[in-house]
Amino acid sequence: MERRVDSPVDNIVDLGLVNYVQHPSNPEYIVYRFVDPERAASFEKELKDQSIWFEKDIENKREKEYILFGVHSRDFKRTDKINFKVEGKHKKPLIPFKAFRYFIVILGLGLLILAMIGYCKQQEKLSLYNNDGALLKESKK
Repeated sequence: MERRVDSPVDNIVDLGLVNYVQHPSNPEYIVYRFVDPERAASFEKELKDQSIWFEKDIENKREKEYILFGVHSRDFKRTDKINFKVEGKHKKPLIPFKAFRYFIVILGLGLLILAMIGYCKQQEKLSLYNNDGALLKESKK
């Protein structure tokens, strides 16, 4: 299965959604690019560990240094998994402070519990009325 990637490596509008593109002159190759040298080193190590052939290059574009890896498109599935693994290894947490992360989780669980209690209480109130809206029995409260 061939995966087509349209944008060239030096695309002016780089949204940063993916870090790979199809090789600009040879469609049989995929080019992965990294700005972070640590991610590039991890990616290179994983490629070597899995015996995947690659070419490495460094390119300076728009005041940034890109570390480029060219791999054959037949290895795309394996290199894509490696890419996700490397990104996950070097990813920073969305909320950097551990105490604040736990506060957000506890707050969310508290709101969920309050919503469930409110739903159950409303069901108790609704059980006092029939389908026409007439009161069936008085509340004991």
